[in-house]
Amino acid sequence: MSIKRKSRRTIRTRRAISGYLFISPFIIGFLAFMVAPMIQSIIMSFQSVSLSAQHGIVKTNVGWANYIYAFTIDPDFNQMLVDEVVRMVTHSLATMVLAFMIALLLNQKFKGRALARAIFFLPVILSSGVLVGIETDNSLISGMKELISQSNNINFGNALFGLLSASGVGTPALEVVNNLITAVYDIVMASGIQIVVFLSGLQTIPRSMYEAAEMEGSSAWESFWMVTFPIISPLLIVNMIYTIIDFFMKTDNLIMEKIHEEMFINLKYGFSSALSWIYFAVAITMIAISAFIIRQGVKHYE
Repeated sequence: MSIKRKSRRTIRTRRAISGYLFISPFIIGFLAFMVAPMIQSIIMSFQSVSLSAQHGIVKTNVGWANYIYAFTIDPDFNQMLVDEVVRMVTHSLATMVLAFMIALLLNQKFKGRALARAIFFLPVILSSGVLVGIETDNSLISGMKELISQSNNINFGNALFGLLSASGVGTPALEVVNNLITAVYDIVMASGIQIVVFLSGLQTIPRSMYEAAEMEGSSAWESFWMVTFPIISPLLIVNMIYTIIDFFMKTDNLIMEKIHEEMFINLKYGFSSALSWIYFAVAITMIAISAFIIRQGVKHYE
């Protein structure tokens, strides 16, 4: 038993070392370039920062005033924060479901599979920094995006609303469905990395496990829940964390727009720093809650 435990520890140690070596460039870059600005931002969130022609940057300690102002006086922040959290939850779940379904389809054997995989990976390329700017400034692409949203609302949306209304579904659920249909373009664009992660996990499942399930008389549906989903479940946490972070960092996010406005237009550097750290705390909280919930159903295999 001791030899087996030592071998397991050795394998885990090697994997841990390999993982740390892989992320070492990020760790070095973070320590060298990000730690100092983060500390300065935290300090600034407890200050009132102004610009003076005579004294330059003037900093005055105000304690928790910026945070209190954000939650109790600012007329828009609380509602924006709630709206973005709700939108994050619905969009993240929709992105995860869509990515998993597409990965299952792309894992099947069919003609043109390589081309199909390349097409579904295009959102990753299109969502890169340069092309996002092109997409935002290009009237043709913006028009296509608006046309896709409008066509979904006119055709599929109306039919689905009618069906849900006739089934007695309440107004809040209808609003969620409406928001998802309107944002179908953004959801598809945000699912590229998740598709690749799910697909890589599906390809690691041994065919022998499906054969054993078939010999036991399991149907395809039973094999999915007994073989596919349990093995792929650890990747749910990875994809959910990535999806939440990706959503909170989008430039069209209402909170991100408000932080930008307070910093670069209103020149309230202390207040904008406080908003940033509140937003960061909310994002970390949502990641922790999501990871805790998903971990309850995750199966780990040696």
